Amino acid sequence: MKKGRLEAFSDGVLAIIITIMVLEIKVPHGSNLGVLKSLIPVFLSYVLSFIYIGIYWNNHHHLFQAVKQVSGSILWANLHLLFWLSLIPFVTGWMGENHFSETPMALYGVVLLMAAMASTILKKLVLSEHGTDSLLSKALEKGVKEKLSLFLYVLAIPLAFVNPWISAAIFIIVALIWIVPDKRIENALKKSLRT
Repeated sequence: MKKGRLEAFSDGVLAIIITIMVLEIKVPHGSNLGVLKSLIPVFLSYVLSFIYIGIYWNNHHHLFQAVKQVSGSILWANLHLLFWLSLIPFVTGWMGENHFSETPMALYGVVLLMAAMASTILKKLVLSEHGTDSLLSKALEKGVKEKLSLFLYVLAIPLAFVNPWISAAIFIIVALIWIVPDKRIENALKKSLRT
């Protein structure tokens, strides 16, 4: 099966996720700037989640640049990833509405952890489909960012009950690790074109 439908569907779902998140920011009653103060936690949680969705969209695009075809297992793995990403608007809203308190922060971490695990599964299935000598396999062989992210999410979840701001800092650190797009696949594609 060709990859175009998978990419188009994923792009659509991610666009809807962002739309749902922004709709959670309710317009305040009143016309002075002071009424916006109550929206600061909701807005900050939106910004963090928007960055995460952007990171997933960017890395998904880079991954599928090098994919030639997709199997049924890749389609299901992609749906698994989209399932966890579709929960981000809920945990984002809950976290912002409750001013980054313990349980919402921990659940936000669980959703991010599960999305990262789903992304790892998707990459492994794509790699197995393309073989160990493929361009993708060579580009993604180390996976240091992926392993570090999983470790940090696992760390952040229980730390939310100690101090939610430590968890928030960890989530920001993971976002900063990934904010620069994962260029391994792009660089490998460029290198293969030169040879």
